Parts: sequence; C-alpha cells; structure tokens
Amino acid sequence: MEKIIVLDFGGQYNQLIARRIRECNVYCEVKPYTMPMEELKAEAPSGIIFTGGPNSVYDESSPHYDPEILNLGIPILGICYGSQLVAYMAGGKVESAPVSEYGHTDIELDPSSVLFGGVPKETAVWMSHTDYIAQAPEGYRVTAHSAVCPVAGMECAEKKIYAVQFHPEVMHTREGMKMLRHFALDICGCKGDWRMDSFVESSIESLRSKIGSGRVLCALSGGVDSSVAAVLLSKAVGKQLTCVFVDHGLLRKNEGDEVEAVFGPAGPYELNFVRVNAAERYYGKLKGVEEPERKRKIIGEEFIRIFEEEAKKIGAVDYLVQGTIYPDVIESGLGDSAVIKSHHNVGGLPSVVDFKEIIEPLRMLFKDEVRRAGLELGLPPELVYRQPFPGPGLGVRIIGEVTAEKVKLVQEADAIYREEIGRAAEEWRRINASDRIYKSGADSSKDQVRIDPPWMPSQYFAALTNMRSVGVMGDFRTYDYAIALRAVITDDFMTAECAGIPFEVLQKVMNRIVNEVKGVNRVLYDLTSKPPGTIELE
Repeated sequence: MEKIIVLDFGGQYNQLIARRIRECNVYCEVKPYTMPMEELKAEAPSGIIFTGGPNSVYDESSPHYDPEILNLGIPILGICYGSQLVAYMAGGKVESAPVSEYGHTDIELDPSSVLFGGVPKETAVWMSHTDYIAQAPEGYRVTAHSAVCPVAGMECAEKKIYAVQFHPEVMHTREGMKMLRHFALDICGCKGDWRMDSFVESSIESLRSKIGSGRVLCALSGGVDSSVAAVLLSKAVGKQLTCVFVDHGLLRKNEGDEVEAVFGPAGPYELNFVRVNAAERYYGKLKGVEEPERKRKIIGEEFIRIFEEEAKKIGAVDYLVQGTIYPDVIESGLGDSAVIKSHHNVGGLPSVVDFKEIIEPLRMLFKDEVRRAGLELGLPPELVYRQPFPGPGLGVRIIGEVTAEKVKLVQEADAIYREEIGRAAEEWRRINASDRIYKSGADSSKDQVRIDPPWMPSQYFAALTNMRSVGVMGDFRTYDYAIALRAVITDDFMTAECAGIPFEVLQKVMNRIVNEVKGVNRVLYDLTSKPPGTIELE
C-alpha cells in the first residue's frame, strides 16, 4: 500500500498535515522524529514530510534526524522547522530572522517548480517562524521568497527534496492543498487510490482472521466512534460480538431508542445487544449534587459499575473493543495506545473486566474518515453525522442538580433547536446551490460532501440554566427556567467562535421553545468564544 509518513518534530499541525494528504486519497501516518532510520526504511514510504516545531535547528538539544535520510532516494517535503532542518542537514545556513513572520504573508514563487505547478506567481500563505534559512545549501535552488524571508521555498529536484517555510496544510495558505497534492501525486508518484471502501473491506477480513472463534465485548455509547467500531466488528464476527449500551437517562430526545433501533434485535446487524435502562439509578446518585466535576465523576463511575455487572453476566471474553481514533493516538504521544484511557468517550472502562486484548479497529482514522466508514458500512446518516456528545450527556448541560424533570425540559428544547437549524440549513441549500458537491477525484456518490451555509455550526445544543425569572404568558405571571442556546464554529474544538446563526432562525427557535416546552419562559443565546469559555457549559 502506498504510504506517506509525517515525521513529527513537535509541530502543532501534525494531524492536519496527515489529514490533508489523506484528502488526496493517499494513506498517511504520523510518526515521532525518534523513529529509527531502519524502521523508517522498513515502512517503505512513498514520501516523507518533516513537520514544523517550536525549536531552533542550530540548538543541539533540538529534535534532529540522521542526515542520511536525504540520500535514501525517498521524496521529502520540509515544512517550517522541517524546511530549516533540511537546510541545516544539507549544509545551508539557518539563523534567527531579523524580522519574524506570523500569519498572513504574501510570497513570490517560481511556478516552474513541480511543487508550485498551477499556482500564481504571487500568492498568500501562512507563516509562523522566528528563524529562517539565510542561505540555501549547495545544490538547492530558491523557489519562493517573501519581503523579509529570502528562502520561503527551496528544492533539490534531482533528489526530490522540497522545503517551504510556510504552512501549506492550513486553510489560510490559499493554494496549500494544490501544493500538497503535487507532492503526493506528482513528486512521490502516488496513484491516489486509497479509498474508504477498500479500508472497510480489508479491516473486516483482518478482524475475522485475528478473532477467529473468540468472543468480543463492546461498550456502545451510541456515539459515532463506538457505533462504527461495533458495526465493523459485527460484519466480521456477527454473534460473537456483544454490545452493552448503558442508557443513563441523560441522552438527547429519543436517542436511546434510536440506538436500539439500529443495533437491537430489530436492527440490521446480527449482534448480541444489551440495553441497560439505568435512568432512575443515575437520578438517585445525582440527587442534590450541583458541583460539575462531582457530577461527571458520579456519571462515569456509575457507568463503570453497570458495565462490570453486565460483563460478569456475559462471562469471560477474549477481546474488548475500544473506539480509539487517530487523534487519540497522536495526542497520547504516539506511544502504545493499547490501554484504557481516562478520556475515552465512556469515561474510562474498568480494568477488572476479563479480556486478553483490546481491539481498536479505527485507531488509524480521523473523525471525518470514521464518518465515511460508517456510511460505507450502511449506518444511517443521522447516526453517522450525530454531533459530538459528552460522555456525561445532559448531566453537564443542566446547571445545578440533575432531575428527571430538568432532563425532560432540556431534551425538548434541544430537539426543537436541532430541528430548526436543520430546516434552515436545508432551505439555504435549496436557495443558494445544489446541496452536493464532488470532492476532487471523486468517482462515487459516497465521496460527496454536503455544502453547508457559512453560519452552520460545528456543534450546537440547548442547555438548561439554573436561573428562573418572571415572565408573562397570556394573562398569567410565570416563574420558570431559562434555556441557553449554544452554537460554535471550530476546526479542532480546541478553540471555537460563536456561530452567527441568522436572527430570524434564533427567533423561531425561541418562539417554539417558550410555547412548546412547559416550564421555560426565557431563551438566551451564548455568544462566548473558547477561550475564555468552554464549548459545554460545565
């Protein structure tokens, strides 16, 4: 299989580089810069990318690599720190820049370079550096420069080694994807034939071979990752898989029934499905508890206890399924992720469950790829595109004590909010454009993506505040709760901005909530970005 390896030198965009290469339909993995040369050669990559990083290459304590890598005959692309590392290893000069460059920068480039084919001679890129290449190494020619950076791009075409001081992987670099596509397809010679259907097919065969007649246990949260992992396993081993779904009563409206409709006895998958309806048990544990972190711990701990109880009923199993995805692996330091991590979406699985090995069938996929795999496996779009949902569920979207009555309020308000956002988005698509567009190189309807309006949130939900206020409904005074609507736009969920949902849409949501949800007389819209706020209210 064709593969490009990203060697990580501490850059903040390492995941994004890999994602962009995969968008070219070329398989890509991130590896630490400490990966030994022999292991790297054994991978037989079609190309190698050096990431950025916060260090200075002339500092001996900074991350370096064996200079022999430049003589392997494998195409290399250095980005930011990676470009300086190429220059340093090849005998060029890297120095502290007289003027640092951060953010939008205009550069002039040589369009005769294969890397810059079809890119205008003058273009905008994203810079982030305090050092720069003062002099390109012998045998390298300068292919780009800015007003203050003499070597914004360089290459040794004979060795297929290329370097850019800017970040082609970020959206602010106007022609960045074109450059990365040139590297992957034209310079590395990749065919661009890595597709999700082939991944799904090969994964099913691999899992079937590995598991044999063994028994498999999956903690099914109903979220995207665990759902796709469960279906993948069900396709491989059928009834050998048992899925335990703990409904803690803190899910969105009808969500428990929707999960059961897909995975339960009436669903299309042949698997053993166990649903534990534990709402009353949770409400009892949460009675009188208001502190957010304590609520989280109670919810997570109770899940573990229920899962343990159900696992003991099932008996010993050979394999435990975990919905780890590639960002989890990378964020864990690219080390051994075959452990139960406390940040897992079910709050951390118990270590006392009797199993001999963990299976992580999605550990090499990004979130968008997990969704595509779900569609390939036949999961319904409403489940595949379900919005991120915290493990503690509505427990952290209800400020203060959690009660059955409050859960009902926020479920109804949230359902109205999501319904109206969906309607408004569909209307926008109908008026503005066809609602489908093909990805570059797509040859199947499964590779289509939907066009969303510019205000479409990455995540949106209703939360229940602990504020009650006076209102008037008809001729009567009310003293009811206020609902807070939250909607953010983000690429990575590390930072987020408030989504500019049209006012008429928000007004319609408000009218429906105060008229249809008894116990609510006020609706607020949360404008707070992250930071200083968080996406969830608790």
